[in-house]
Amino acid sequence: MDHFQYHGHVLYCEAVPVRALAEAYGTPLWVYSRKTLQHHVYVLQRAFASASPLICYSLKTNGNLSIARLMREAGTGFDVTSGGELYRALQAGGTGEKIVFAGVGKTDAEMRYGIESGVLIFNVESEGELAALADVARQMGKKVAIALRVNPDVDPKTHAKTTTGKRGTKFGMDWDKILAIGQTLVGNPWISLQGIHMHLGSPILTTEPYREALERAVPLIAQLRQQGHPIQYLNTGGGFGINYKKNEALPAEAFAEVILPAVRMTGCQLILEPGRFIVGNAGILLSRVLYTKDSGGKHFIIQDAAMTDLIRPTLYESFHRIWPAEPAEHLPAPPEDYEAHIPGTRPADVVSSVCESSDYLARDRNLPEMKRGDLLVTFSAGAYGMAMSSNYNGRLRAAEVLVDGHHHKLIRRRDTYEDLVRQEIEI
Repeated sequence: MDHFQYHGHVLYCEAVPVRALAEAYGTPLWVYSRKTLQHHVYVLQRAFASASPLICYSLKTNGNLSIARLMREAGTGFDVTSGGELYRALQAGGTGEKIVFAGVGKTDAEMRYGIESGVLIFNVESEGELAALADVARQMGKKVAIALRVNPDVDPKTHAKTTTGKRGTKFGMDWDKILAIGQTLVGNPWISLQGIHMHLGSPILTTEPYREALERAVPLIAQLRQQGHPIQYLNTGGGFGINYKKNEALPAEAFAEVILPAVRMTGCQLILEPGRFIVGNAGILLSRVLYTKDSGGKHFIIQDAAMTDLIRPTLYESFHRIWPAEPAEHLPAPPEDYEAHIPGTRPADVVSSVCESSDYLARDRNLPEMKRGDLLVTFSAGAYGMAMSSNYNGRLRAAEVLVDGHHHKLIRRRDTYEDLVRQEIEI
């Protein structure tokens, strides 16, 4: 569910026409719906209510402080993967007991920061990291709670670049090593093994990968307890898919039906790390058409949002629905199927100004004739959009706006040219 709807062939975010936002803040522009963000947190809380889960919003998906504060107000903790994300979580009002620290390559400085901040648990991903964390904890005189990130070798049936739970990826530790590692931690004065963590990948559109992984996790928890470890946390990560095309995603209840039985069998505190599920469909990227051209038998719509704004299509061949903000009366608003033939359209590549052939938001997409000044909307762009944006080619990162009913406010200003060189040291 989201609160971006067409009324009379005009797209609104909640009660505000997006055209008004473009006029007020310029383009390209990130637009987020407060109601959608809050609704998706509520959906997860309701689906998993019987387990009283600790929901840790994944800051990597969208770390804007205003959005992070909304998450905290809605009752979530935070999943962080770096010292910088930990800083953001704390700046947003997060507290250590509701923060989980993940990441394959934590530095000693980040470990110290996490310990000083009182994070609930570290997700440990290698034996080397385990040794380093124990050494840092010893130096600080603090005993640290950890979860071992296990790799269940389960195929989540998603893009190869976002698959994290299969054997041979950089994430987690091989399943057949976990018990031996657990044995080495028995009686360790600085490390307390209190959980296991599994994140399989994203976006996942079926419950089967979770079922397979949890069938292995339940007996593993029992074996680790037999070794003497106080296992109290089962962290199933995130990865729940969203609707990028039409209605391909499962509801939260479907995942809960698979995950909750394992929680009951183990008696563990459930930790979830959703990000995309909450913020993905709560944001759009609004852009303005600059020019159109025909070349080599192809039609190009050149607009002002580039791969530097939304790199997912370039990086993952991702599909995002794209449609005019105010389509003509003879056009659907919106189409039922963006991949089918749409009367009044023709195939076009949606591109921008970056000096790369991979600079596109869509290829061979059925779109109507566009003219200079028209507004285009790229939907389902709230996750891994602004978070992965860059200044490549000297481009200015876009502004971000949060809409709440009839009201809207700037939550990140647009970069300036001065920002591009502000941190550089003259020699």
